[in-house]
Amino acid sequence: MTQQAGSGADWWRGCVIYQVYPRSFQDSTGDGSGDLAGITRRLPHIASLGVDAVWLSPFFKSPMADMGYDVSDYCAVDPMFGTLADFDAMISEAHRLGLKIIIDQVLSHSSDKHPWFVESRSSRDNPKADWYVWAQPKPDGTAPNNWLSIFGGPGWEWDSTRKQYYQHNFLASQPDLNFHNPEVQDALLETVRFWLDRGVDGFRLDTVNFYVHDKWLRDNPPLAKSVAGENEEANPYEYQDHLFDKTRPENIAFLERFRALLDEYGNRGSVGEVGDGERSLQTVAAYTSGGDKLHMCYTFDLLGPKFSAAHVHKCIADFEAAVTDGWVCWAFSNHDVIRHVTRWTRPGCDPEAVAKFSIALLACLRGSICIYQGEELGLEEAEIAFEDLRDPYGIRFWPGYKGRDGCRTPMVWEAQAEQGGFSDGKPWLPISAAHRALAVDRQQRDAESVLCRYRAVLAARRTLPALIHGSITLLETEGEVLAFVREEGAERMLCVFNFSEKAASLPVPARLGGLSPVQFPGALGEREKDRITLAPLDYFIGRFV
Repeated sequence: MTQQAGSGADWWRGCVIYQVYPRSFQDSTGDGSGDLAGITRRLPHIASLGVDAVWLSPFFKSPMADMGYDVSDYCAVDPMFGTLADFDAMISEAHRLGLKIIIDQVLSHSSDKHPWFVESRSSRDNPKADWYVWAQPKPDGTAPNNWLSIFGGPGWEWDSTRKQYYQHNFLASQPDLNFHNPEVQDALLETVRFWLDRGVDGFRLDTVNFYVHDKWLRDNPPLAKSVAGENEEANPYEYQDHLFDKTRPENIAFLERFRALLDEYGNRGSVGEVGDGERSLQTVAAYTSGGDKLHMCYTFDLLGPKFSAAHVHKCIADFEAAVTDGWVCWAFSNHDVIRHVTRWTRPGCDPEAVAKFSIALLACLRGSICIYQGEELGLEEAEIAFEDLRDPYGIRFWPGYKGRDGCRTPMVWEAQAEQGGFSDGKPWLPISAAHRALAVDRQQRDAESVLCRYRAVLAARRTLPALIHGSITLLETEGEVLAFVREEGAERMLCVFNFSEKAASLPVPARLGGLSPVQFPGALGEREKDRITLAPLDYFIGRFV
């Protein structure tokens, strides 16, 4: 039996999302940048994977200081990406193919070119004077407090017209909106309504725990490890305990307003990005509880370098303990982190094997799952020369941190085409020579390719309700073996993964009952009496009978 992830209002629960970074997906004009018409052209590829929804990173009008995450008009398409008519055509084709469209909403801050900020900075008494976070300097002229920008330096910028500082969590050209002002909330929600009226199915909320700041502007304390002299992070932002510049309790009320708006339209979904250090799961629990806030969230727990059975076991256990009535969206890669095949492939190991192992693992986790473009090809992180960098984050922290451009290079569609089939012009980021051999056209002809494995695994997942909606129970194991039981109704399934480069085995407790293997793509693990044996980077999927 083949199942959709969900139907009606619950379509998002257990769904598979495919993330598109529009500037790097497909160029239809030859200017070297991807666009909405290009996405429309490639929607059949996305649909062929067997996913349920497409998440689009920002395509709104923007100066592109932070690649579109600095919005100057929330209700307009940037000419780089096309027009509103192009958006309407894209969403119509997506719906025809059975795909839902999720768009990125960057509500915590705008561009400094947004008309709201232009007016706000013009004086201290204009109608939008309080729409952003403005503050007086200290008597010595320094910033109001010790808050830092993630992109380096103080989180405050001096404005010579108002003779005040304004807050920015990211670039100085991304001023923070003042969510303590109800007019700001109203205006932002109207921009959300604009896209709901155009038929979007959901929203990914960028930096969702950054919306509200401490109204008393209290200093953040240092982290304990910073005080002890044990902090060796490249970014000084990581030296603070961010109690007051984000994750404030007032954020909950805004999320309730946001959800109420979505519920007016029915069958809509939302996923929030939560970056809150060791408190991330507590924040996810607060933001997804009660059925009146976000539908689901994701954290950065599996977006880092750790690749072990123990780490994944801990991530699952911690989530299940902390988030009792919420929902998670798991991902291994996105537009902000090094591609997971690069992060997780140990020296001497085969990247293709890691790619195939990873999609099987992701498909078996309890939650919704998200795939980042190019992941289905097994792409590794591209090496980008400093002179080719476009990411302000990478430029600022080079060479200790090389930024995010290595995961944002253009998709490779045709191995022999001059620009990989992405564009007829010079791409905005160089195309990796190593990626060409992994192009879509080449992998489609190889039944053993990573692309074919992704399609097969996602197709198998659709036939197994326990993997889409079922509960999860972790089993105690030894070494580099991860094992858990997924259960939905009468169906109980055992999932076992060997993270090691060596063969491994797992005893099957008799109390779990009889077990028969499921024909799951790439699963070569075998049942031998009371044990399951696994080759390196192998897995076993079985059904209890």
